[in-house]
Amino acid sequence: MKKYHVYGIGNALVDMEFEVEDSFLEKMKVDKGLMTLVDEARQHELIADLDIFEGKKASGGSAANTIIAVSYFGGKSFYSCKVSNDELGDFYVNDLQAAGVDSNVGDGRKDGVTGKCLVMVTPDAERTMNTFLGITETFSVDELHQDALLDSEYLYIEGYLVTSPTGRHAAIEARKMAEEAGVKTALTFSDPAMVQFFKDGLKEMIGERVNLLFCNEAEAKSWAGTDDLQQAIESIKNIADTFAITLGGKGALLFDGKHQIEISPHTVKAVDSNGAGDMFAGAFLYGITQGHSFYEAGNIASLAAAKVVGQFGPRLNAAAHKEVLDIVMG
Repeated sequence: MKKYHVYGIGNALVDMEFEVEDSFLEKMKVDKGLMTLVDEARQHELIADLDIFEGKKASGGSAANTIIAVSYFGGKSFYSCKVSNDELGDFYVNDLQAAGVDSNVGDGRKDGVTGKCLVMVTPDAERTMNTFLGITETFSVDELHQDALLDSEYLYIEGYLVTSPTGRHAAIEARKMAEEAGVKTALTFSDPAMVQFFKDGLKEMIGERVNLLFCNEAEAKSWAGTDDLQQAIESIKNIADTFAITLGGKGALLFDGKHQIEISPHTVKAVDSNGAGDMFAGAFLYGITQGHSFYEAGNIASLAAAKVVGQFGPRLNAAAHKEVLDIVMG
């Protein structure tokens, strides 16, 4: 039996989340609904204006949110990432530990700036992110923990790593290690912009194919170059043995290797869409590594993602995870 259910690799970012009006995005010339990489000066400019809004802070990064969800549901998880020896780095390490996630970021952190992601949420619940990667941009094979990876059921790769040459190389090497050792591979596209601008890099990270792929409807269609969801599904089958495509308010569509499975949505008043896809992946990975069927895991993931959308912030507290399991599994 493996020590970890999921070993994840991805960016380590301290999320700083704010509720803003559309007029703020227009004034600051921020592209709504996308993740945009910015330099530190631009981020400081935005933070100066965001001081008038109330915000909150949490350890983040797409894969980190997923791995923390696995842990809160009761799974065992490990996260490889890179933070610096600064105040936000300390905050990040302590937050991972509090969530019960093992990681490589203990002692020996290097000087630098820990990455930050400004998450701006508008009244329509759309999330817009401006990210300064800081030291996480240099995430590399040096941060991989081979023993933990090989002692895991799944390797989970964050698609955002494609933007960094060293991060992309680390993802490729981690996938190769997993494949050679019989560890299942999972990858998320992360954001429509990753598919649009970094498709060739994602192909390198995927290799011949992965065991499990996560994406949303826009990413699936963009990957396939089509507006037809069924055509996109057929295209995804060429790169993944199984997959989960989230459909927002329409639920999700799963493929278990043989059958398409429709997962019903949960009605919720949308407050903040940030973290919904990350939570879906975390809940789903927890479900299938605990022996649940794709249908059961999909229902756990659908409810958990809906609860995230219905609150402000990308993560649920520990108790909310148990509530989800109690509702879905009885």
